[in-house]
Amino acid sequence: MKQSPRSLPPGSTLGMLGGGQLGRMFAIAARQCGYRIITFGDPSDSPAGQVSDLSIPAKFSDEDALRKFAAQVDVVTYEQENIPVPTVELLLQHVPVFPGPELLRASQHRLLEKTSLRKIGIPTANFAAVHSAEELNAAVANFGGDAILKTVTLGYDGKGQARVRSTDDLDAVWKKFAVEEAIVEQIVDFSFELSIVASRFGDGTCAFYPPVRNDHVSHILDVSVSPADNISPQLTADAIQIARAILEHFDVIGVLCVELFATTNGKLVVNEIAPRPHNSGHLTIDACRSSQFEQQFRAVSGLASGNVEMRSPAAMANLLGDHLFDATPECWSAVFAMPNVHVHMYGKAEARTGRKMGHLTATAATAKAAEDLVVAARRKLRG
Repeated sequence: MKQSPRSLPPGSTLGMLGGGQLGRMFAIAARQCGYRIITFGDPSDSPAGQVSDLSIPAKFSDEDALRKFAAQVDVVTYEQENIPVPTVELLLQHVPVFPGPELLRASQHRLLEKTSLRKIGIPTANFAAVHSAEELNAAVANFGGDAILKTVTLGYDGKGQARVRSTDDLDAVWKKFAVEEAIVEQIVDFSFELSIVASRFGDGTCAFYPPVRNDHVSHILDVSVSPADNISPQLTADAIQIARAILEHFDVIGVLCVELFATTNGKLVVNEIAPRPHNSGHLTIDACRSSQFEQQFRAVSGLASGNVEMRSPAAMANLLGDHLFDATPECWSAVFAMPNVHVHMYGKAEARTGRKMGHLTATAATAKAAEDLVVAARRKLRG
């Protein structure tokens, strides 16, 4: 049955599945407008738990705890796509949940995701399902001897995938993956990567941020820039058309991100979708009148869209544990002394290699100036 959000005024209680940094930034945006937040699935010292009214550190399979959670909130949303679909389906018996389970189900499974997108005419990389070493060998050969092998579930930031070639020992690769099903994707000849964050509301209206150019290091997002010179008006229009089609097909109420490749022949190919705010959209906190997190709580609370226009060009740089190992108080003082640099930390106690600890955003008169400024600010943290 189709869900429609009811209008929830300040003072209402919003439930968040997951206690990571996306939940944290959602909670900060919603609390600023007078909403209460209850987080489920992580303890009170989690990034989101630190800024929530209550945290319930129960498992997503704990049905009694889920029912008690549902009784305490007016609506539920989530901050990551690895929430079990049965968790959402159980909650739906007691409280509205946005986005619904169909988008969540598709975004958790790469084969289902790509098949769903192809059915509505959305371009993706060519792909094949594989269930054995023999099928892996055949798929790689069919894609010209060079492809990407991915697990169908639980992969992010480059995890659960590997580039494979016909010259590799693919029997050994398959054995190492140790899965019953995987997906092989043809290599996309792309010029750069980009993403678009979009939101859809109960009355069917949609709002789209300008697409963002994304640069990755070791498969982890490093820097995002908007507006980007190499994202043409035509690419922007194409990205909006793709995002709108996905929002409407899955009847999304909430926020999603579409990650894309810009091919060398000027076309867009979808890499994957995220049923939630996205790392590449963090710059909207400081650059836009309504951030992706404000859009998320507005949508699930049955409110109208905010203004998603950019107030200035901006660039975001992730802060991994690697960037912070040598950061002294003097380094931080130098960063805080930089005009138009905004610091966002996630409240994680331990810095580890590759762990996202926070991000910096710079605003400036031009996107290039913002990118140079945010990279220079991050460099100061290395001493």
